[in-house]
Amino acid sequence: MPFALREHTADVAVEATGETMAAVFAAVADGLAAAMCDEIPDSGERFDLEVTAESREALLFDYLDQLIYERDVRGVLPVDNDASVTEADGEWTVDATARGVPLADLSAREVKAVTYSEMSLERSDDGWRAYVVFDV
Repeated sequence: MPFALREHTADVAVEATGETMAAVFAAVADGLAAAMCDEIPDSGERFDLEVTAESREALLFDYLDQLIYERDVRGVLPVDNDASVTEADGEWTVDATARGVPLADLSAREVKAVTYSEMSLERSDDGWRAYVVFDV
């Protein structure tokens, strides 16, 4: 499992690793889903999303925020996340897909928002590492 949930005062944190920045983005997104639900059924359809930002840290924040928005608007839990991260002319983009499990098919805890509190996204000896705190 490329992510681990970490207790964080009244919040929850996800620590994730990946060989590439895209892999760590997807791992953090999967960690977000795990923070909301213990058991994930096989239901749901895949959907696409694209997010752009001025830095890679802002991109990670905005991507996770978009997943929470998709949960709220579509009424689905984004799982089985896949991401591709690119940078061109100082603008970062994540092209991603997720399987949207209908919230009616599961028992989910609410994660209110992603935070910048203690957020880190950095290269490691094995690739990339991210740490993200979510407000619950």
